[in-house]
Amino acid sequence: MVDGGAQSGAPAARRGSESLFDLARSILRELPALVGDRVELLSLELQRAGVALAKVLVLAGAAAIFALTGWLALWGVLIGLLMALGLQWAVAFAVALLINLAAAAWALWRARSLARLLGLPATRRHLMVGLTEPPTRAAAPTRAHDEEPAVPPGSVAAS
Repeated sequence: MVDGGAQSGAPAARRGSESLFDLARSILRELPALVGDRVELLSLELQRAGVALAKVLVLAGAAAIFALTGWLALWGVLIGLLMALGLQWAVAFAVALLINLAAAAWALWRARSLARLLGLPATRRHLMVGLTEPPTRAAAPTRAHDEEPAVPPGSVAAS
């Protein structure tokens, strides 16, 4: 009886390995269709994203035109008020010009100070090849004005 049990186990093991082989073959047969479906989905989503990006750019252009129109109207009103207060038109325009030039200079200075972050300095330091030891964390990195702290002050994680 022992021999009969061993012989009946061998065909079951052979059927198990054949079914495993059949399963692997069916997976390999279905793989191109699965990949093809994923590629088609990616293609359709990229097409939809491209159309959405075009719409976003058009709407951003329209918003910029409306904002510029509003800005010019605001300064027209302010110049009119300055003239109503008794300033000559040339002085009123000069005041508006100086305020706008100062605002533009501040915006350019601020953009220039943020531009250094575009090079991903912390990541580049971390990924440097050839350093004998990793950079130390002794000195706290300087933050740009608009950066948020990693942990808000006063939170549970900060204490």
